Amino acid sequence: MGLLLIASACQKADEVPAPAQLLPPDKMVSLLIELHTLEARTEAAALPPDSSRVLFRQEKKKVYWRHGVTDSIFTQSFRFYAVRGKELNTIYLSVIDSLAAREKVAK
Repeated sequence: MGLLLIASACQKADEVPAPAQLLPPDKMVSLLIELHTLEARTEAAALPPDSSRVLFRQEKKKVYWRHGVTDSIFTQSFRFYAVRGKELNTIYLSVIDSLAAREKVAK
C-alpha cells in the first residue's frame, strides 16, 4: 500500500478521475481495517518472508471477496482518495480510531 500512496502523491486531484466503481469512504474504512489487521497478523505469525507474503496475498483475496470488490476496484479507489489528501486523511482517522478501540477491548 505504501508504494501506491507514494505514486499517487505525485499526481494532482484533477488528474485522477473518479473510477466507475468508486468505493465509498465507509467501505474503504472497513477494507483498510481488515487489511491492516491481516497485515499485522501475518507479520506476527513469524513465518519466513516469502511464506508471509504468499499468505498475505491469499488472505487479502478473501477479504476482497467478502466485501464484493476486486483488487483493481480497491486500488483505483485508494488512488482516487490518495490524491485527495483530506479525504484519505478522514478515512484513515476512522481506521485508526477503530483499530485503537479494538486494541483497547483486546487488552
